[in-house]
Amino acid sequence: MKMDRRPWGSTADGSRAHLYVMENNGGLRVTVSDYGGTVTSILTQDRDGVLGDVVLGFDAIEEYLASKAYLGCIVGRYANRIAGARFKIDGVEHSVARNHGAHHLHGGARGFDKVVWEAHRAVDSESVRLELRLRSVDGEEGYPGNLDAWVTYTLNERGELRIDYRAETDRATVVNLTNHSYFNLACRGTVLGHELRIDADLFTPVDGELIPTGETLGVDGTPMDFRRPRRVGERITEPYEQLERGGGYDHNYVLNKGGEPAVTLHDPGSGRVLEVSTTQPGVQLYTGNFLDGSMSGRGRTYTRHAGLCLETQHYPDSPNQPGFPSTVLRPGETYNHSTVFRFSVM
Repeated sequence: MKMDRRPWGSTADGSRAHLYVMENNGGLRVTVSDYGGTVTSILTQDRDGVLGDVVLGFDAIEEYLASKAYLGCIVGRYANRIAGARFKIDGVEHSVARNHGAHHLHGGARGFDKVVWEAHRAVDSESVRLELRLRSVDGEEGYPGNLDAWVTYTLNERGELRIDYRAETDRATVVNLTNHSYFNLACRGTVLGHELRIDADLFTPVDGELIPTGETLGVDGTPMDFRRPRRVGERITEPYEQLERGGGYDHNYVLNKGGEPAVTLHDPGSGRVLEVSTTQPGVQLYTGNFLDGSMSGRGRTYTRHAGLCLETQHYPDSPNQPGFPSTVLRPGETYNHSTVFRFSVM
């Protein structure tokens, strides 16, 4: 097990960023930056032992600074959408930044993905850990309360990348943190041929602006059903209103309790497998519907469906949906959740 630290340029405000390269003895190599807590690369072997990068990313920090696709980063304070960029806590309305039409998306104009976190490293015989720390001050992007956040990436010898999230506040606020990596286990082309299983009987439907309606619908008999493995592209173009609204899959799945792993992704061509386990109640499946070929990295052009996201999370717009699990964090409480990405070969 080992970890290397490398300089990686500076942000617009002069903050210096670094890359942390974590590697286990099985050849799994994960690179994370303290800029945005961004996973810039995950190198894994295929069935023939050939290494490939299974996440979309860039080599230069300048490309991340210019991108609006949230490649690999930590998003917060609130991942996903908040309708109308406002919500109430204890009857008091709070307005947050409008950065997605009339709505709030992924923490606002300058969310957790656009700052350099404080980094601390630890290495032992069984794992390497990178702990990132950040303080979000009261009123930042409109959120109430000073929020202290910690995100820890741990790579172990079992082929697992574990992400632990923790946060504390001095005033009631809302929190929903996740990682926004785009996976492509083939390391080329699109993910439409990947086989996907999601252990979820329900999903949260959206309106025409991709805001949850507040309902939950069953996946049975619809193209949303991934309870048994099937190709991502098998039904993605069917005339189903929810798919038409998202231009593909861009929906939160209500995970069944006790199902482990919650998600399995398999690329038949390479044999690579990704299993996702989480303590979160939901996972957002996003099939890269808005990737349009205007970005490229590492010799690949990121066209539509070039990667997919599996964003473990609380449900979108939960602060405005009393029927959804609460995302309110109060003083004296601790926000905690964990997600494990396990890589293997079939």
